[in-house]
Amino acid sequence: MTPAVIEAIVKAYYENFQAMNPQGWTETFTEDAIVVDPVGTPPNNARENAQKFLGILAMIFTKMELSQDQVFIAGNGAAVKWTMRVTGKNGKQGIAEGISVFEVHESGKIQKVSSYWDEAALKAQMKD
Repeated sequence: MTPAVIEAIVKAYYENFQAMNPQGWTETFTEDAIVVDPVGTPPNNARENAQKFLGILAMIFTKMELSQDQVFIAGNGAAVKWTMRVTGKNGKQGIAEGISVFEVHESGKIQKVSSYWDEAALKAQMKD
């Protein structure tokens, strides 16, 4: 698999996630893809839970911006250092940084995502 294929699928993942577009986001995954976000929480089947997961985000946030600060591609995967800036429905803003590790199947779809970040710290910023 070429680095360009991996880069393109990771870019599509972030674009659709930021847009809270469950259909587009789902299309980036294999049928059995797993998302662990953040690491330490139970793994989720990306395709089965995309609508619910992104629907919850849409109920909490009015705006979400995700920047891919650094992308490291190796083998059939990538690690991405990212920054997320959000605005909640309550008007509060929050920022989080993290690293997501992607395993890409030979089909060019994402098979697993493991994201390392402090969800509790973001939630604390967003409290009324």
